[in-house]
Amino acid sequence: MAPKPKPASTPSQPPPSVEDLFTTLNRHINASSFQNAVKLSDQILAIAPSDEDAIRCKVVALIKEDRIEDALSAIRSSNKSLDDFDFLKAYCLYRQNKLDEALDSLKALERTDETMLLESQILYRLGKMDASLDIYQKLQKSKIDSLEINSVASLVMAGRSSEVQGMLDSLRVKATSSFELAYNTACSLIEREKYTDAEQLLLSGRRVGQEVLMEDNFPDDEIEIELSPIAVQLAYVQQLLGRKQDAMEAYTDIIKRDMADESSIAVAVNNLISLKGPKDVSDGLRKLDRLKEKETQNFELAHGLDLKLLAKQKEAIYSNRILLLLHANKLDQARELVSRLPDMFPESVVPVLLQAALLVRENKAGRAEEILAQFAGKFPEKSKIVYLARAQVAAAAGHPHIAADSLAKIPDIQHMPATVATLVSLKERAGDIDGAAAVLDSAIKWWANAMTEDNKLNIIVQEAASFKLRHGKEEDAARLYEDLVKSQGSIEALVGVVTTVARLDVNKAELYEKKLKTLPGLKGIDVDSLERTSGVKHVDAPHVAVTETQEEGKNKAKAKKKRKRKPRYPKGFDPAKPGPPPDPERWLPKRERSTYRPKRKDKRAAQVRGSQGAVVREKHDAGASSNNSNPKSNQATGSKGAAAASEQTKPSSKSLKKKSRN
Repeated sequence: MAPKPKPASTPSQPPPSVEDLFTTLNRHINASSFQNAVKLSDQILAIAPSDEDAIRCKVVALIKEDRIEDALSAIRSSNKSLDDFDFLKAYCLYRQNKLDEALDSLKALERTDETMLLESQILYRLGKMDASLDIYQKLQKSKIDSLEINSVASLVMAGRSSEVQGMLDSLRVKATSSFELAYNTACSLIEREKYTDAEQLLLSGRRVGQEVLMEDNFPDDEIEIELSPIAVQLAYVQQLLGRKQDAMEAYTDIIKRDMADESSIAVAVNNLISLKGPKDVSDGLRKLDRLKEKETQNFELAHGLDLKLLAKQKEAIYSNRILLLLHANKLDQARELVSRLPDMFPESVVPVLLQAALLVRENKAGRAEEILAQFAGKFPEKSKIVYLARAQVAAAAGHPHIAADSLAKIPDIQHMPATVATLVSLKERAGDIDGAAAVLDSAIKWWANAMTEDNKLNIIVQEAASFKLRHGKEEDAARLYEDLVKSQGSIEALVGVVTTVARLDVNKAELYEKKLKTLPGLKGIDVDSLERTSGVKHVDAPHVAVTETQEEGKNKAKAKKKRKRKPRYPKGFDPAKPGPPPDPERWLPKRERSTYRPKRKDKRAAQVRGSQGAVVREKHDAGASSNNSNPKSNQATGSKGAAAASEQTKPSSKSLKKKSRN
């Protein structure tokens, strides 16, 4: 067999030119097909490794694909040092939440609109709102789209919500010009506690957003995702307005539908848990598990969520997680999470408060007081809330002296009536009566010199006088009551000064007593003659009558003391539909009820085996012998015997039924 001839070799096609590859690359970029753009950039770089445009296109396409680490690797491995690589590197670091490194990368660049805008964003994420606002104000003259949206957000986060409307007026921009601006402006209204206005603006913003996105041909599910922050904020406003049920339903619907961005779902979960409190701890923990990184065993927010949420929002989520663990008695998990919070939020006071709560839950109140005192000494500017927490822990643990000492270290609330009352009560519990009196004296001195419209001097003096009278300091109490009479002249002050001065100087008390107004209905009573009467005379009466009178008096006193109580119904009983009445004999024993029928005795036990005639003869003989011995009882005995015989020979229906079964 002859060998087959070999086919002629086809000539290989030449590789596409760089120009053709760039044409295709441009087409992919315009179509937002960035994955194909990366592949084409690699093909171009294989032909021309130093092509700057190809390198730049590859880096931008990787950023658009959210492959930030790959973009950084491409920048670092490039032999070319392009002018905009430093900016792209700073942007990649910003996207990776490496904010300090990103800021350092920008410092070496020329300050253009691009670099200043990125710097303001980085400062915003770092929480440096004032510095971010300064840059936005410098950029107002530049033609950057939607700059007012970021400016309003920075004002709100900087605590300057009152300046938002003025800035919008200066820019001649309406809050409803875009749904993003409406959302940010509504946040400023919430900060100013104008909840109804915020709700109306959010509704308008949602309507504007639906119209704009529908014009841009967005599908319905993407429109819902874009507007999900407005939906969550509307539920939050309902919560603030007291419509808690509506807010809970809105949060639950957002979570179940899962038609929102991950940061909006995180806020909805957190707010729902805070609204429900400790009612359903296990459900709250399950909902928070949706926000954690799937690959880790411990609770950590997902990487994308961690990048998007602000530090304040992340802190709230971790705090709620710890509180739920404490309610669920999962102390080991709570302890592990609490130990990580100080490194995550080093400038916050919340971690130390949660650590103290955990120690109290473990019955280590003394240790909780110690760490709170250490933190307050280390950060004096944040010590107010820490000392308040320490006072609460100490008071609950039975350490009134530590609680009083903690309150005494908060100078700006020292002389408020609530603080004064708490300090006096704590010092009384600790047995420090002189210290409690000193607190009252200091408060009186402070309010006497205070130039305020809502002066609390009279209230403090009244309580101080009552305290000193209660502890045997009549002279100080009398002086305070006299000051009250001079400044206030009220009936309570006059009564106080009369009852107090009467113990020291009766004549002086009578002078004050004359200033009291006569009570109506007492004008015709002569007090002196009433005091001279000998009292009620004793009248002898029969002992029985006295006893009856005493019993009647007791019965009347008992009748007066009785209070009508609301009837307590069984669980599930509706008094409007009671149903059939209960059996009136339900509490009686069965044998005492009218329906009781006793069981018939089984008479077979008394039967004697054998023929019937023999039994009768024996009974007859016995009866005859007894008649011979006792003739008086003949008639009775004979009748009894006959009855016994007749009973023995009668078969019962019960025994018949049993036999028939056999």
